[in-house]
Amino acid sequence: MEVKQFKCEVCDQTFTRSSALVKHRRIHTGDKPFTCKVCNKSFSQLTNLHRHQQIHTGEKPFICRVCNKSFSQLTNLHTHQRVHTQEKPFMCEVCDKAFKRLSNLLLHQTTHTGEKPFKCDICNKAFATSTRLLKHQIVHTGEKPFRCEVCNRAFTQSSTLVKHRRIHTGEKPFNCKVCDKSFTQLSTLQDHQHIHTGEKPFTCKVCNKSFAWSTHLRVHRRIHTGEKPFSCEVCDKSFSWSNALLEHLRIHTGEKPFTCEVCDKSFSQSSNLRAHQRIHTGEKPFTCKVCDKSFAQLASLLRHQTVHTD
Repeated sequence: MEVKQFKCEVCDQTFTRSSALVKHRRIHTGDKPFTCKVCNKSFSQLTNLHRHQQIHTGEKPFICRVCNKSFSQLTNLHTHQRVHTQEKPFMCEVCDKAFKRLSNLLLHQTTHTGEKPFKCDICNKAFATSTRLLKHQIVHTGEKPFRCEVCNRAFTQSSTLVKHRRIHTGEKPFNCKVCDKSFTQLSTLQDHQHIHTGEKPFTCKVCNKSFAWSTHLRVHRRIHTGEKPFSCEVCDKSFSWSNALLEHLRIHTGEKPFTCEVCDKSFSQSSNLRAHQRIHTGEKPFTCKVCDKSFAQLASLLRHQTVHTD
């Protein structure tokens, strides 16, 4: 066993090699002797400089054997491979939730502590991580430094640009192990998996209704808040749902995209087409619970029920 004879004078940490002690001392001194000749950014370790230089060269020597995606750093390849293996080596000691990345675990742990040490100087909003603060600050500057090379669209975050590029490439790197369906985003895969598990992890705090998808919960909340974020540019009428706005716009355009295959009659809404088709099929899905009489339209059932209440 090697003796750790080299001791740091500041924190008393010991090392087996003098070179390791030299590197360690830079933590205390802030010394960064290795400078990039392209952008003048400095680093405390030579290996960090070498990794950084690949940003300028575009070199990506580390290739995933499953999907052939390339990476500039070996650590990024190791992290990426967990997409395929579903390995989650970083576990929260409080709730046993597991994560693929250490950074995600550290971020998650703030949900238990409530700690938000990073504060915006402009609006005083606080964040659990420095990266979230940096992303937030772009809200004030309006800066969009990440630009798509194909369509020139700009984004505030590099991660959003990466996701956007898949529109052009058609890449779907996230695969469901149950049905082999592929997705462009990990969050979409995770939502999809609830179809197989039946899990509904997103619960409304007002009425306790649960949903498989976070987007469905967001839409549902508008029932309680009365929020109507989708506005008609013609008449200023507002709607809680985007599809309701699309249906409304057909009043102004006269568009009737839903056509009956039996009689060619057209409708502006799919629900109206379905109701119309019952004329041809004879289907009567709405049944009175008092007398068992059935109706093709819900409105007809409601009118009928007044016979029993009058």
